[in-house]
Amino acid sequence: MNKQASASRYACPRPGMRWLPVWQRNFLVWRKLAIPSVLGNLADPLIYMLGLGYGLGGLLPQVSGVSYVSFLAAGTVVASTMNAATFEALYSAFSRMHMQKTWDAILNTPLSLDHVMTGELVWAASKSMLSGLAILGIIALLGLTHSLLALWVIPVIFLTGITFSALGLIVCALAPSYDFFMYYFTLFITPTMLVSGVFFPTDQLPSVVHGIANWLPLSHAVQLARPLVFGEMPQNAIAHVAVLLGVATVAFYIATVLTRRRLLK
Repeated sequence: MNKQASASRYACPRPGMRWLPVWQRNFLVWRKLAIPSVLGNLADPLIYMLGLGYGLGGLLPQVSGVSYVSFLAAGTVVASTMNAATFEALYSAFSRMHMQKTWDAILNTPLSLDHVMTGELVWAASKSMLSGLAILGIIALLGLTHSLLALWVIPVIFLTGITFSALGLIVCALAPSYDFFMYYFTLFITPTMLVSGVFFPTDQLPSVVHGIANWLPLSHAVQLARPLVFGEMPQNAIAHVAVLLGVATVAFYIATVLTRRRLLK
């Protein structure tokens, strides 16, 4: 590889707005199966929220000054967003990249790989918003929030989706097959959901685990979303937003470089 090709491989993504047709293409395909897709994304978080919230919650005292179902619901908003974004950036994007060769077809048009990657990133985040917004709507219907501050959870949902979509695209670029994704879910996504304050306060964890949890992006999303659901302003909100933006930016750059190395040989 010559120096010019090597330099272009590591250049920052510059998609402009030409990624929009990629997003639109994915949306048009998804629209044909929208209802089962939405129901599939809602099943797990609803089971957690309603089953654990009302079942286990009936055996527990209040957690952090609120009922357990309220505590769990606030964390489930961003946890469901994380799962939906991750699934889309892994399985769906990998299918388009590797199995269906959709990305190859797009690259034979005037669009570049930067456009494809950005379109996939924004699409995965957009689709994950449906899960987060649906859970937020259910929280409102159940009367678990009464504050207009809860509307500020919407940009938190999108930022969470962007962050985990970018992380998922890294794994997508490295994966030789679908089976590879189980390592990511087992070793990162599931532990992240367990220790990031979704199911219980993080101060209940051992100090070492608590320290690690504070670095995880989902922890920052939870610390933004939960106070807003309860009608309070989050503490250190700017710092939490900065962490999520930083992780998303760095992860997307890494994903783009790895995908260039995989596809543009």
